Amino acid sequence: MDRLVERWKAGGWRRSDKRLESSATVAGREIALVKPMTWMNRSGVAVRALRDRLECEPGEILVCYDDFALPLGRIRLRPSGSHGGHNGMRSIIERLGTTEFPRLRVGIAPEDREVEDGSEFVLSPFRRRERPIVEEAVVRAAEAVECAVTEDLLTAMNRYNPEPS
Repeated sequence: MDRLVERWKAGGWRRSDKRLESSATVAGREIALVKPMTWMNRSGVAVRALRDRLECEPGEILVCYDDFALPLGRIRLRPSGSHGGHNGMRSIIERLGTTEFPRLRVGIAPEDREVEDGSEFVLSPFRRRERPIVEEAVVRAAEAVECAVTEDLLTAMNRYNPEPS
């Protein structure tokens, strides 16, 4: 979200209930950028409050999140889907009452080691050699979101999702 705020020259972050919000006009559309300020497994509280305030449909919300079920640096856009074991997505699905909203997963799973404690892993900093991979993923994720906003989700999926292996 910070990269998008920079990229779109959005205003600074404003605190609103259980989230930080910013906004930008992109390709003539007003876009709300949001960072939940709840525990990750309660992200749905912030997303639902935003949905209620904006009176938008779940399909108009693009949820971006890190996922250690995906290899480090890989990004994947989807129009809908399950929570896949991710507690933050579980909370969002529960609060929105549907799985029918787009999402962008950013992979954080290291390829060279096993993750024993997922909670500890996601709260620790990346290793020095992982940081360039993460930075490139953040750039690609921001580009993918911008493509979804300025063109459409299908175009962004075709352009930014990796080819099946």
